[in-house]
Amino acid sequence: MCGIVVDFQAGAAEPDPEMGPRMLARVRARGPDGSGSATVRGTWLGHTRLSIVDVVGGKQPLRDVAGQHWLVCNGEIYNHEDLRRQLPRFFGTGSDSEAALAVLDARGLAGIADLRGMFAFCIADDHGGLVAARDPVGIKPLYWARRGNRVLFASELGAFDAGWRADVEAFPPAHYWTSDTGLTRFAELENDEPDYASRDEARAAVSTALTDAVRRQLMSDDDVGVGVFLSGGLDSNLIAAVAAVSAREAGTRLHTFTAGVEGSPDLLAARDVAAYLQTEHHERIYTAQEAIDALPEVVESIESYEPSLVRSAVPNYLLAQLAVEHVKVVLTGEGADELFAGYDHLREISDPDELRSELVRSVEGLHNLNLQRCDRVTMAHGLEARVPFLDLDMIHVAQRVPIAWKLPGAEGQEKRLLREAFAGQLPPEFLSRPKAQFGDGSGTTAVMSEAAGQLAPDLDWRSARVSGLPRPRSREELGYQRIFASRLAGIHPSVLGRFATG
Repeated sequence: MCGIVVDFQAGAAEPDPEMGPRMLARVRARGPDGSGSATVRGTWLGHTRLSIVDVVGGKQPLRDVAGQHWLVCNGEIYNHEDLRRQLPRFFGTGSDSEAALAVLDARGLAGIADLRGMFAFCIADDHGGLVAARDPVGIKPLYWARRGNRVLFASELGAFDAGWRADVEAFPPAHYWTSDTGLTRFAELENDEPDYASRDEARAAVSTALTDAVRRQLMSDDDVGVGVFLSGGLDSNLIAAVAAVSAREAGTRLHTFTAGVEGSPDLLAARDVAAYLQTEHHERIYTAQEAIDALPEVVESIESYEPSLVRSAVPNYLLAQLAVEHVKVVLTGEGADELFAGYDHLREISDPDELRSELVRSVEGLHNLNLQRCDRVTMAHGLEARVPFLDLDMIHVAQRVPIAWKLPGAEGQEKRLLREAFAGQLPPEFLSRPKAQFGDGSGTTAVMSEAAGQLAPDLDWRSARVSGLPRPRSREELGYQRIFASRLAGIHPSVLGRFATG
């Protein structure tokens, strides 16, 4: 996992010698293992590296074997070994990122659709052209700002100079852009295959798809540790169960990590699951004041002031701080609720077609919400987070599960079929825990509610405004907006997603 910055100017004009390095320095935390840069016919490419695969040979910017293209990539391409077998003459290193160069050289722009993983990359050529692409779900971040013939790219909003921030936009997931042809969509998330005909078929497909996704995403060099963020809830329990089996087969022991205030539900539930799976379990127990003290760094890291994101980001931020002492990669449960209708508000949608459309829309919007939080709080500490539920095969399998089988059962249990799919692989009590938002389960929501007065002590907070930001919906949000404005001045709310724009 890495941070990337690109300064492109059409016509091969010389790039600003200071802009790129200045921007790259602002995403240094994303790549604590090294950095590199190159200038290719008017394009400056910068990269900070977190070494996961091909630790020795995977330094970037990376040049293709033909010597025509230079790549900077943030992410992991999980099918790089398959592509390596298909296109052996287009690979010169063991880096998974080189797969992006290989498919471009061998198959042209259409080859980008063959990549499976989480990625955001830019490829410059010796003729002054540029290609940029982002994975279909937007798991990995990419932002851009365009002025005339000049385009800047970066992994985080905070990388851009203040004078450019009003122009910054989120680069759209599932698209590539070229300096010659503009934006093109290369993938669709919505699946048009028929629903599963039987419940047994659906359960088997879901179990197989998630198991395969977890095993794929355990990919790393042998000396790079991989762990799991374990909350004790259904989604992370399933991931930990599959990963623990894989670890035992490899002769190792899985690391699991949980955070919360003393006595919080997540801490207690995760201890039981970790003991059952016999993992190497680690806990980050923090006080209310430690959570409050972390807020400025958390808001700046996640680049958002949306209260639910901040509440869930605090325990994740503190947990990542602990996890990076033991591993470089963690798997998380992001995406399961969007695929299997896990949220309470979805119970209000009675029409199956409307619910199906809402679930697709929810997955498509994750890049501005939970995935943004997941990426930023981990990368702030040089830790890579992977999301098996958002593997493309997993998404397509989940979309073939009839909507009726995702609705709550007689006892009101959400994500019913997902629980059924893993019956027998975990004890019933680990499969039946009701869903809780991470901020609630960790005890952080209550802490933030109590801290609202400290964050925004205004007697009439409803009339208070932060310049350039929408009307706050709560005293708590006003406090987060003030932190955001002090650290990320000039960012337009439209780039932050639907919740941040009111």
